[in-house]
Amino acid sequence: MRMCTLELPCNYDFKRLLLEAVDECLSSLGDSSKQAIYFYLEKAFAIKKQDIPNRIEEFTVAIEKVFGHGAKILEIQIMKRLYEKVGHDFKYSPEKSDLLFTKYVEAARIHVSKFPLGAA
Repeated sequence: MRMCTLELPCNYDFKRLLLEAVDECLSSLGDSSKQAIYFYLEKAFAIKKQDIPNRIEEFTVAIEKVFGHGAKILEIQIMKRLYEKVGHDFKYSPEKSDLLFTKYVEAARIHVSKFPLGAA
């Protein structure tokens, strides 16, 4: 059983999982496109790839500015990949019919903090 420790806190696990989910989603657009998006995020919005988990709301605004309504498709794909990584016992039921990307990410982060990865 792996527990959260000072050396490797649960928050680290979640940040890693979120970055992997974002990277895999952007990879589906092609490597050149993915690199261009990361470059643009850094130059236009001052969001470095490694900072995305700490700046998820700003990341969301940035991709919505870049992709317009198409950003929702990326957000859904990121959520699907994050769900696969967090574990199938994770449930998110928004009170409203709107599925907000930032709220979903926060719910997944809380889930990982309560139920560390690999914990039995």
